[in-house]
Amino acid sequence: MTGSGDVSGMRVSIEDSARCIGSLIGHVPAIERAADMLVSVLRLGGKVLTAGNGGSASEALHMAEELVGRFRSNRRSLPSTCLAADPTALTCIANDFGYDRVFSRQIEGLGTKGDLLVLFSTSGSARNLKLAAEAARGGGLFVIALLGRDGGALAGLADVEIIVAGDKTERIQEAHQVLLHLMLDAVENAFPAEGGE
Repeated sequence: MTGSGDVSGMRVSIEDSARCIGSLIGHVPAIERAADMLVSVLRLGGKVLTAGNGGSASEALHMAEELVGRFRSNRRSLPSTCLAADPTALTCIANDFGYDRVFSRQIEGLGTKGDLLVLFSTSGSARNLKLAAEAARGGGLFVIALLGRDGGALAGLADVEIIVAGDKTERIQEAHQVLLHLMLDAVENAFPAEGGE
C-alpha cells in the first residue's frame, strides 16, 4: 500500500513538533506559576475566561470544557467559559462595536475582580486579544497568555506569559495543547474526584 504523503516531510514535521514541545522544559517555572494561579483563582471561587482566534479559539474552548466538564476524573465542575463560544455575542459585538472588541466587551460584562483570563495566540498580534488583556487588567482579573514567536503585542501584558519558541503556527498550537494539559493536570491534583473515584 502506498501513500500520497511525503514520508520524509512527515518525519521532519514530527521532529519539529518534538523540538517545539521539548522547548517547554525551559518554561517549567512559568508553567508552575500559571498552574498555581489557575488553581488559586478556582479555589477562591473565581471563574476562568478563555479566548483565542481561529485554531487558538479551539484551544480556548478545550480549556473551558475540560474545567466545566472533566479532564480525567469526576471532580466537581469548575466555573469557566470561552469568550469565542457564543456566535450571537460575537456577531452582535462585532456589528455594534467592531471585531476588535469581541472579547473585551464580554470581559466588561462577565469578568469579576479575582477572575482569570487565559489567552491563546500563536503570534500575539491580534488586537482583540490585546484589548481583552487590557480590559481584564483594568477590571482586576488575572491574565495568563500562551503565546508564540516573539509574543507580539501581548508580550508583557499578562501576569504570567509563556512564549513558545518557533515560527510555525501548527507547532506552536501543539505546544499550547501540552501547556493546557499540564495546567489541567494541576487542577486535577488540586480538586480530587468526587466519591474518591
